[in-house]
Amino acid sequence: MSDALEDLVGAFQPGPTPGPGRTPGPVGMTILLLLWAVLGLMPFVFSVRDLELATGRIGSPGTLTIVSCESLGEGRYDCKGRFVFDRGGDTVTVDASPDSTEGDVKRAQLTPEGDRAVPAGTTGVLAALTLPFLGVGVLGFLPYAFLYVLRIRRGRRPAVILGCLLTVVSLAGVVVGMVAAYS
Repeated sequence: MSDALEDLVGAFQPGPTPGPGRTPGPVGMTILLLLWAVLGLMPFVFSVRDLELATGRIGSPGTLTIVSCESLGEGRYDCKGRFVFDRGGDTVTVDASPDSTEGDVKRAQLTPEGDRAVPAGTTGVLAALTLPFLGVGVLGFLPYAFLYVLRIRRGRRPAVILGCLLTVVSLAGVVVGMVAAYS
């Protein structure tokens, strides 16, 4: 074989595998577990505002009519709508969800800034809960990981069962939220 071919074949050979005891260590493992916990909690933090809007806690209620949806390419759209306040008054042109269709009319909540309207009611709440359900899935097996890292054998089986249940609940919640968002 030529040297170039041997170098190419050698590049795809498996490298050394880590032996026993080659873990990040206590400090590294603590950092990894903390990052895992932060990653699982961030969806809850980022969804608070959308939940407040969908439940009507903030913003103004009204009706949104989608006026136009312009294709931005690659399956992306920029939709504009006309928002009519329940209390009457002027209509406002706002940004609408990119999954809207021209002519759609739905209950909506206008953001306090007045630039965007999001679905209100059950559909809006289910759509806003998609992200928290994703966070539940991320956090599902964290208790088991803590038990494993701390070398605690008692309670691992219930932690795995809990992780499986939370993952199923998470998947169901994400699917329901996505269906609600796109309906």
